[in-house]
Amino acid sequence: MTDSTRAPRLGGHIVADALVAQGISHVFAVPGESYLDVLDGLYAVRDKLTLITCRFEAGAANMAEAVGKLTGKPAVAFVTRGPGACHAAIGVHVAMQDSTPMLLFVGQIPFEETDRESFQEVDYRRMFQPLAKWVTQIDDATRIPELIAHAVDVATSGRPGPVVVALSEEMQRRMAVATDIGRADVAVPHPSPAALARMMTMLAASQRPLAILGGNWSETARGQMRDWLVAHNIPVTVGFRRQSLYPGVLDNFVGDMGVGADPALVAKAKQSDLILAFGTRIGEPVSQGYTLFDQSGSAPIVHVYPDAAEIGRVYRPALGIATDLDVFAAELAKLPPVASAAWAGWTRDLRAIRMAGYAAPQYQGVLNLAAALHDLEGLLTDDAIMTTDAGNFATWAPRFMHLKDGQRFIGPTNGAMGYGVPAAIGASLAYPGRQVVCFAGDGGFMMTGQELATAFHHGATPIVLVFNNGMYGTIRMYQERSFPNRPSATALTNPDFVRLIEAFGGHGELVTTTAEFAPAFARAAASGKPAVIELRTDPEQITTRQTIAQIHAAAAKR
Repeated sequence: MTDSTRAPRLGGHIVADALVAQGISHVFAVPGESYLDVLDGLYAVRDKLTLITCRFEAGAANMAEAVGKLTGKPAVAFVTRGPGACHAAIGVHVAMQDSTPMLLFVGQIPFEETDRESFQEVDYRRMFQPLAKWVTQIDDATRIPELIAHAVDVATSGRPGPVVVALSEEMQRRMAVATDIGRADVAVPHPSPAALARMMTMLAASQRPLAILGGNWSETARGQMRDWLVAHNIPVTVGFRRQSLYPGVLDNFVGDMGVGADPALVAKAKQSDLILAFGTRIGEPVSQGYTLFDQSGSAPIVHVYPDAAEIGRVYRPALGIATDLDVFAAELAKLPPVASAAWAGWTRDLRAIRMAGYAAPQYQGVLNLAAALHDLEGLLTDDAIMTTDAGNFATWAPRFMHLKDGQRFIGPTNGAMGYGVPAAIGASLAYPGRQVVCFAGDGGFMMTGQELATAFHHGATPIVLVFNNGMYGTIRMYQERSFPNRPSATALTNPDFVRLIEAFGGHGELVTTTAEFAPAFARAAASGKPAVIELRTDPEQITTRQTIAQIHAAAAKR
């Protein structure tokens, strides 16, 4: 026990010390009077963790989620009670559906005022129960280290996810003696040798295997999984917004199974005689609305996931393996390859589908986004981090870009708009010096684009590509399918995005033609400043595969 843990400390300082003891590196916060003593405690440990001042609680939560997703370690968001917690709830939902370790701390009313509907009072256990893995409230300062340590354990164990911790106001101000607690060394679940042997036997008997990768893997595990899949020449898909998990440049990468998946790939996936679902929940986007497989398991599925409760939740696997994903990858690396070339032609056929979809069509208009994204591939650094917002624009990069081994791509699998810009700022702060590029629609950018102020305040340097078609494109697409020529509430009036970033002191570019994009991106990257590149896109080209006129024609045939 150190002297600091023997001496009485303010509860707010014990909270800050507990975060340090748990190895937390980043705290993203919008300050509030409900946790003033914690803010003072964070000042006392400013040399041990980085405190980022954000402009909106949703931005703070999304920054923390992005850092957790990229590092595999929980980052922290702090918000004030009531409205602050409500604003931050979207980040908790992102972390839950994306299986990201994250902690959200909420300043709370004095517990002596509970159930009087005190100013900004909310019962956070009831509010966050369906959104988080665990919700607790700390009213006794002596229990702070215990409960924060458990919060980290819950956030990082099994299927990772968010934990919400409310901090009562008077608890933070009370003096207490509490012993700091470090991380626990816990042995994680390993796959049984019998299960691995059975999986390999199933693979050897297969003619048309297909791997679907999801979840969060360490860099080492991604490499081990890549090598195993390459050695077997198994065609590989990635789940919705999980492009980071497998290099698209490899010949056995065949595309993504998510929103905007290639219909030809989906059709082929239904012909597979063995699905290797590694790390994915096989949720709604990956399963194409639960239509990709039948629930009885006529197509055998090997489902590998860290939480046994998720295995068989929707699809009954032929073999379920509950294991830590990194351990699973390490165990695979020890196994000799299956001596079979039965599916070599199958893999070539699926790769051919991918490459046909990757080729840039001759879209109408002077700005061909497919060609521009092909150019972007050659302009990115080998360790670039890409973040994406949600919307129809977000289907362009997965279709027309191939990631290299050291590059990362993250986005909200729950489809949360407003994620991209805060995520890019969080990534830039967590990995200073790495190139960070954000893909955002004009709708999503205007939800959290003000967080660029946070980038300037703390030295982050993201490059934000704003795809501006003057509308909420996804909803307009659905409107045109169901109610042709009756758009309602989807048109947008936008600012001059170039002047907006220049008002912050950053670098702005306007791109209206394909030829303008590469030079504009090069200038933005060379500026060393936070940058916005506005791409004026054709609103008629509503998706990568359809125009509004084509949607109308299809609707007329129904």
